[in-house]
Amino acid sequence: MSLNQPEARPTRRGVPLALVIVILLVVAGASVGGTALYLELRPAASPSSGVTVTDDLGRTISVPRDPARVAVLGPNVMDSMFLLGLSSHVVGIDCSNATLGGLEGDYTPGQVANWSLASIPCITAYPALSTADLLAVNPDVVLASSVLPIAQLEEFSATYRIPVVIFDPSTLGGVVYDVELLTSIFGASSTSVALVAQLQAVLGESSSLLTNLSNNGTPLRSVFMTYYPVPAGSPDAGYYTFGPGSFGQSLIELAGGTNVAGSAPTADPELSGSQVLAANPGVVIYGVGFGVDLASYQQGPDWTAIPAVANGNVTGVDVTWMTEVDPAMILALPTFEQILYPGLGPA
Repeated sequence: MSLNQPEARPTRRGVPLALVIVILLVVAGASVGGTALYLELRPAASPSSGVTVTDDLGRTISVPRDPARVAVLGPNVMDSMFLLGLSSHVVGIDCSNATLGGLEGDYTPGQVANWSLASIPCITAYPALSTADLLAVNPDVVLASSVLPIAQLEEFSATYRIPVVIFDPSTLGGVVYDVELLTSIFGASSTSVALVAQLQAVLGESSSLLTNLSNNGTPLRSVFMTYYPVPAGSPDAGYYTFGPGSFGQSLIELAGGTNVAGSAPTADPELSGSQVLAANPGVVIYGVGFGVDLASYQQGPDWTAIPAVANGNVTGVDVTWMTEVDPAMILALPTFEQILYPGLGPA
């Protein structure tokens, strides 16, 4: 999903508890009988037919082994499913509501085309998760990003006896764990073995690059990475970026950079134009997609005055490489490394 929202700060998906209760009552027909009937039609799976896994929240969950019907709620999860050759298992995919772009409110046109998403039923997940849509695809398991309302998903799982696995990697290394988590559910294959090896190789090359920079005495380049601008003249004009403890900072550091927002008070700060000028980053990397392009950033405060921009040390990249922590982000690491250190490879 894009973290970008027009004229406002990107909003994480979330649903108040009161709304969760209302949705569950409506879907269940506001009756115990409706829920009981659904549970009679869908008995709990026997332990012998499943596998027990631990998700990124530390929750131990029993799921069907190699489930045939999977609801995927989150582009980061869908990226892994596609790369593992598991797209045929997906019977529902998250979407924004129609006024917020539908499928392309959550996925880029490239993702929609490459992952063949247009023919998969939509499950409205933003700005509020539709339990009715989720039930309509009759999933054996739900694989969800943590940007979804976790309390509602847990209530859904308990009410309808459908396991929900949450994916919430805090670092790029956590992405490898998530791929292995999916392998535990769907079974190992040559594709999964190859993907894990490829991801580990890219991370290993990143480590070698850092060693090379250190051995050569090369100063690390300071980086300002922004995924959403608010135009100059707006009350909250500035640039959204990544602070300490964020996977964006992990990405910058693995690419051999230092994050100019690394001491910000939050993991997802907004910097004003003057703050970016004061930080004087050596490199500026901005995200494009979901209606945001170079022209959007050029309307941001002090954009052309930033020395890195004025000197041409500015590059636009697919915003999902910054905002969706998944295998694609790891595979994009060499691109970020070349932006920071053209022509310099691992030791």
